[in-house]
Amino acid sequence: MSIEYTAIKLVKRPVLNITPDLFEVVKMTTSEIDDGQILIKQTHMSLDPAMKGWMTPDRESYIPPVELGDVMRSGGVGEVVESKNERFPVGSRVAGLMGWTEYVVSDGTGMNQLPPEVPSEAVLCVLATPGLTAYIGLINIGKAKAGETILISGAAGSVGSMVGQIAKAEGLTVIGTAGTDEKCRWLTEELGFDAAINYKSETLADELKVAAPKGLDLYFENTGGAVQNHVFDLMNAHGRIMVCGMIADYNAEIPAAGPNWIPIIKKRLMIQGFTIPDHYDKAPEVMQAMGKYLMEGKIKYRAHVLEGLESAIDGINLLFDGGNTGKLMVKL
Repeated sequence: MSIEYTAIKLVKRPVLNITPDLFEVVKMTTSEIDDGQILIKQTHMSLDPAMKGWMTPDRESYIPPVELGDVMRSGGVGEVVESKNERFPVGSRVAGLMGWTEYVVSDGTGMNQLPPEVPSEAVLCVLATPGLTAYIGLINIGKAKAGETILISGAAGSVGSMVGQIAKAEGLTVIGTAGTDEKCRWLTEELGFDAAINYKSETLADELKVAAPKGLDLYFENTGGAVQNHVFDLMNAHGRIMVCGMIADYNAEIPAAGPNWIPIIKKRLMIQGFTIPDHYDKAPEVMQAMGKYLMEGKIKYRAHVLEGLESAIDGINLLFDGGNTGKLMVKL
C-alpha cells in the first residue's frame, strides 16, 4: 500500500531569523516497508527552540545539523499503521524523532512505546523532551534536595514549568521568571510556584532578592538575558547552575556579555551545560518517573497547539518572540 503525504524539507540555512524561504513543502509517497521496519502516521509534532541550532551549519555542536534537502528534524507522537517488526504491532502509539512529516518509516530505533491512556499532548508536554530535560537537569545534574531554593528562567516554558513542578514535588522553594504578568500568575496560581517575577520589570534585582531571602542553591538556565546577570549575587556557596538554553541570544547578532566570573570562584559554584541526546539511555526510567508525577496530580501542563503540518513554518517563531502559551506543538 502506498500513501501520498506531505513533508517539509530544510533547503536554506538561517542568517539570523527563521523565515519561510528556508523550507520547501513537498509531496512524497510511501514505499513498501522492509522486514524489521514500521510505518508511523505522525499525529502530534513538537516544536522546540533547539531546532534553530539544528538549522545552522555548526558541526561542532552536540548533534549534527539537518542537511539541506532533508526533512526538518523534530520529535513527535504517532501511530503504527504498518508493521514488520514484532516489537511494534499495528495500532501501537510511539514517540521519538520523526521530523516535519505526516508519515515516517523507522526500524524502531529511538522509538518508545506509549501507554494508551496518556494523551498525546501530555506525552509531548510531560513525558518527552521537556520532562526528560527537566528531570535530568534538576535531579541528575543539579542534585536538588528538599529545603533548597531554586530559580528558573523561562519558567512558563515547556521545560521550565516541568522543572518548577518537579522541584515543588521534591520539597524545594521554587521561584520562576517569565515575560508576562499572565504567565507569572499561571506559575503561582496554577502550578504552585512560591514566587514568579516578570523579567521585564524595572525592579527585577530587588524583586529577586525579596523572593529569595535565603539566597539561591540552584539556578536552572533556559534563557540567558537580564536574569542571568543578577543570579551570581544571589547564589549560595556550593550552588549549582544547570544550563540547557540561552533563547535570548538565539536570534541576536551578537550574544550578550556574560556576568563577572569572580563569584564563581568565591562561592565555589558548579555550572554545567547539558543536552538531552547525551541522556537518551535514561529516557525509559525518566518517563516512568514523570508518569508517576502526572498520575499523582503533581504535574500540570499547558499545550499551545497549531493545526496542520505547514503551520510549523511560521509557528516556530512563537518560541522566540514569547508568543506561545505552553508547550508548542503541531497537530497533524
